[in-house]
Amino acid sequence: MLRKPLLTVALGAMLASCTMAPNYERPDFAAAPEWNSPSGYELPVGEAMATKLTWQEFFADQHLKMVIETALENNKNLRESALNIAEARAMYRINRADLLPTVNANGSYTATESSERSNLFGAGTRSTDLYEVNLGVASYELDFFGRLRSQSNAAINDYLATKEAYAVVRNALIAETANAYLQYLADKKLLDLTKKTLEAQKNTYELLQKSLDSGIGTEQDLSRAATAVETAQVNYHQYSRFVAQDENALFLLMGVPNDRSMLGDVTLDDIELRDDLMANIPSEVLLLRPDVRQAEYELKARNAEIGAARAAFFPSITLTGNYGFASTTFDGLFSDEAFGAWSFMPQIRLPIFEGGRNRANLEVANLRKRKEILQYEAAIQTAFREVSDELAARATLDQQLAAQRRLVKAAERVYDVAQARFKGGVDSFLSVLDSQRELYSFQQNEIGTQREQLSNLVTLYKVLGGGTEPAVYKKLDEDDIEEPLEEQKKYKKVKRKQEKKEAKRIKKQEAKLAKERAKQLEEETKAVQEIE
Repeated sequence: MLRKPLLTVALGAMLASCTMAPNYERPDFAAAPEWNSPSGYELPVGEAMATKLTWQEFFADQHLKMVIETALENNKNLRESALNIAEARAMYRINRADLLPTVNANGSYTATESSERSNLFGAGTRSTDLYEVNLGVASYELDFFGRLRSQSNAAINDYLATKEAYAVVRNALIAETANAYLQYLADKKLLDLTKKTLEAQKNTYELLQKSLDSGIGTEQDLSRAATAVETAQVNYHQYSRFVAQDENALFLLMGVPNDRSMLGDVTLDDIELRDDLMANIPSEVLLLRPDVRQAEYELKARNAEIGAARAAFFPSITLTGNYGFASTTFDGLFSDEAFGAWSFMPQIRLPIFEGGRNRANLEVANLRKRKEILQYEAAIQTAFREVSDELAARATLDQQLAAQRRLVKAAERVYDVAQARFKGGVDSFLSVLDSQRELYSFQQNEIGTQREQLSNLVTLYKVLGGGTEPAVYKKLDEDDIEEPLEEQKKYKKVKRKQEKKEAKRIKKQEAKLAKERAKQLEEETKAVQEIE
């Protein structure tokens, strides 16, 4: 006897769980399988996976950590993104609630008065009171064709996309704050350099003035020295302005009033960053970037909306019913005097003519999905371009900075020789001035390259998906939302592939080193034999 009801329930549950949305398939990976090193350069080999490295582990300087932490706590754009997450979560709850019946308890009181003829000489009135209490289900839709479930799936993917958008803003804020801090320190260092250069130019001018007063120097040399002093003065005021503007930019990112003490007494040379980021990794790691994950969740949401649009072409069944008690007295509601009352009203709606509305909605849903596919592919290509650019810079900036520092040392020797020759009366002051200008320019370039190298590490950490491993994502007060495991499985697959590749590379390198050691030992043995 129970088989038929159980079968009916099971069939209803099966129908309720299905949707008419297309089966989701991730678009083909629209990027090259791996990154290529710039011609003639080798990418530095690291061991730290950016996605597993938190920003607290990446940034070593405590003052920089404090600046970033302050920005994460107070930045207005990040707080707005957090509110967007809360809004998306609420929208998901609204759509999820449509899958369940709405049950309401109602109570009412009705008083009626009617006139009646009591005798031949007049009429009287009769009053009637009615008290009602009932429990009812209001317009519960049986989701046979998955319209409501598709809407719920779209809402949860929109919610997850919003979470990823928050991660995008958060990562961008960390990188932007760090780069702004590096720019501030670089301009401070340039200001100090300009100040020292200005003092040296003033000392030179005073010496030339004394020499001219003694009848030794020339008016031409004094004019050139004065020009150099004014040029250094201009640069000093320029970098003073830059430092002030850098401070304003930092405090805007931090979301706090200007307080220089928060920036600390740190120099550009004190900044330490993790430079062991893993570069020899497959490009599939781009799928772990929050902007790419955001684009994919939005694509899944639009795919689910197609299911809702398709379901609109089919009938919909809604159930309405209630059960309660009524009595002519209030006390009677809670006694045997009350009489029961119930109603049940199923309703079916069959779309016949909608003026093309349903077909247009389906077309809109399909077009939105096609747009999201293009945006997903664009996100992949943008990510690949960003990583490739930063890896190219990473491969060259170390050598550039080393060459720049050698250039500064060479210019310092040229400047010292020019000063000695001028003091010895062998050369003119023009050679001193030219060598000083050249040295100052090279020193400026060195500081700029130093900042660029540090900024490259920050940006590389960001574009490689720094601190965004799916396993460390936190749920936002929503225990019944399970994070899709697809990305985590993909990450583990990529990690295993990378580990195998790295093991082969290490084995090959060890074999090469062993061969070089053997060759070196052989050469040493021959040399000893020749001596003997």
